[in-house]
Amino acid sequence: MRIARFVDQAEPTYGIVEGPADADLSELSITALQGDPFFHGIQPTGTTHRLEDVRLVAPIIPRSKIVGVGRNWADHAKELGNEVPTSPQFFLKPNTSVVGPNEPVTLPSWSEEVSYEAELAVVIGTICKDVPVSRVDDVVFGYTVANDLTARDAQRTDLQWARAKGFDGACPLGPWIETELDVEAAGGLAVRSRLDGELRQDGTTADMVFGVKELVAAISEAFTLLPGDVILTGTPSGVGTVEAGQRVECEVEGIGTLLTHLRR
Repeated sequence: MRIARFVDQAEPTYGIVEGPADADLSELSITALQGDPFFHGIQPTGTTHRLEDVRLVAPIIPRSKIVGVGRNWADHAKELGNEVPTSPQFFLKPNTSVVGPNEPVTLPSWSEEVSYEAELAVVIGTICKDVPVSRVDDVVFGYTVANDLTARDAQRTDLQWARAKGFDGACPLGPWIETELDVEAAGGLAVRSRLDGELRQDGTTADMVFGVKELVAAISEAFTLLPGDVILTGTPSGVGTVEAGQRVECEVEGIGTLLTHLRR
């Protein structure tokens, strides 16, 4: 099931995206839900729109936090000159960094080296703490696509990564949340990015140092996770810088493609 947030004429509303997974936008529809599915469950209304007639916004604005995982792909760690960690490494991004699909991101004036990072994102569905690996599926609401935009120059000079990873617009999410995704599929799920249509990243989640279940379990040891919290699971090699006027497409197999426009 694909859960999205959209704007028609009023406030953002949750809805179920319906239609074939490989269909064009014109072939998809969205049925509005009653209330917030994180607290009221999936309650469809009788209101349906063509997807191309509404505007999708970020499928979730975390009420609490976004937890990023650093250096979780060996090749990416090496391309930045870092060692592969022996335990998961975490950082936080504020919820003000979230933007939705096809929305513009204003590059920060204080950075000349912002790069893209296509990632699989985990969306938590229930309050939880100290979750064992065997119970991770019980606390996950679904999965979406993220672009962990990073100011590399600030990341190198700052003692902490808050500015480099947390500036406004640094966490595009979308286009929707897929609630039924096999993240342990044989061979993994493809994670790709394209810059102005040119393939830049092409990896698979099978190459992650720590898998989804290990990450959720480890993060829940450090933090109480709340409904709507988002976990970014890391990125494959091939990251590079972006400039104003360019567009980045981040794709995760089984979910879809997240498009971000950059501007100054």
